[in-house]
Amino acid sequence: MVTGKSVSRRGFSAVVLASALVGMGAWAQGGTATAFPERPVKIVVPFAPGAGTDAMARLMAQKLGEVMGASFVVENRTGASGAIGTQYVAQQPADGYTLLLVASPFTTVAAASPTAGYDPVRSFSPVGMIASGPLVWAANNQLPASSMRELVALARAKPGELNYGSAGAGGVNHLVLELLKIKTNTFITHIPYRGVAPAAMDMVAGQIHLVTGTIPALLPLIKDGRIKALAVTSAKRSPALPNVPSMSEAGFSGFDVQNYFALAAPAATPPAVIEKLNAALNKVIALPEVLARFQLEAVAPMPGTPAAQARFIQADYQAWREVVQTQKLKLD
Repeated sequence: MVTGKSVSRRGFSAVVLASALVGMGAWAQGGTATAFPERPVKIVVPFAPGAGTDAMARLMAQKLGEVMGASFVVENRTGASGAIGTQYVAQQPADGYTLLLVASPFTTVAAASPTAGYDPVRSFSPVGMIASGPLVWAANNQLPASSMRELVALARAKPGELNYGSAGAGGVNHLVLELLKIKTNTFITHIPYRGVAPAAMDMVAGQIHLVTGTIPALLPLIKDGRIKALAVTSAKRSPALPNVPSMSEAGFSGFDVQNYFALAAPAATPPAVIEKLNAALNKVIALPEVLARFQLEAVAPMPGTPAAQARFIQADYQAWREVVQTQKLKLD
């Protein structure tokens, strides 16, 4: 999540209420929340197998199945930076049997691309947040900057000469750079890659100066001394990198970007089904083995209500839209 200005929720609340009423009517025509789920529930991952989002989905599928005494299966539908799989879920019946594993691109891609094909606020019924954690700013060892302050000073002294590799245009790794440029009045050249891994390898080789990535993705390179960590993108330090300062400590107050995971269902899914899924999800998040896995993934649990997720998603989406508009980004 990126922190942003508060926005009016009057229109948003009306949409949620209308969706709930439609969902209750549809559910009354067949099925009961008490019996749900009566058949396998599908969790769609809009990214390729093996990625962090995929691993989180498979963990949730396994544990939700155990908690609910049902079958949860994972299906990968890739393409368009997650938009294809996300569109697919938005178009499925609103019965709770098709869910979306939501991650940061859910809001960043929609904010950056007019043709994303879905609205992260209106196209879905929130089920609940799962976990979140910061990215880490990293640099190649040849860069004459060992802190974010030194990096910003270097960028100001050499506008446009520093470059940065992202996991793709419109993703959180891209927009976090644009946010930094806004807050520091600097210009750093963006180079999109097909994922963080190839960008990181080019950084190790000295071909690019900077990347951000999840802590698990970059931690082996940091521990081996092949790259250097400058800061984590959150307001507080991460336990996974206790010696790396937060953005606030680095001198950039108000800078708090989190990579997050959540579950969502198609809009108008019956509230009783959402409530049952949310209760099971909160039980899963509290399991000791799940908390241990979160620690390995450098994320913190985020149990809560569907309403809390709705607020989170709306704020994140609005904040990224402001970044896109301020930077006049055109990604289509």
